[in-house]
Amino acid sequence: MLVQQILKSKGNDGVITIKPGTRVSEAAQILAERRIGGLVVSSNGETAEGILSERDIVRSLAVRGANCMQETVDEMMTRNPVCCTRQDSSDAVLTRMTDGRFRHMPVVEDGKLVGIVTIGDVVKARLQELAMEKSALEGMIMGH
Repeated sequence: MLVQQILKSKGNDGVITIKPGTRVSEAAQILAERRIGGLVVSSNGETAEGILSERDIVRSLAVRGANCMQETVDEMMTRNPVCCTRQDSSDAVLTRMTDGRFRHMPVVEDGKLVGIVTIGDVVKARLQELAMEKSALEGMIMGH
């Protein structure tokens, strides 16, 4: 399965971005309200300059305490996030996420942000793919 198929199944809600100078406390509020685990950091809403995840915030809280909530997202974000394209396979994306130990991957084409996939999106797609394969094999065995 390709990333473009995963994006299509997610619908067209777009990518929620946040500007680099935004306070971490505001980013945390957006994450909680939207029930998402990561935000793409972008000055113009079109490029992925970084990514800020729940994990980044929790790690910073553990090390620096509540004062980190007054910092800006560009101080805490992961710079130059690993990205994929719509033509990448779900297996390749899953491998890169697992090896890199991250859960959110911006989808970029021609330097522009076109979507975001999570490890949950990719696992769900892979499970659907396996269920279809199983059904096809059972149909062949049963003679359908």
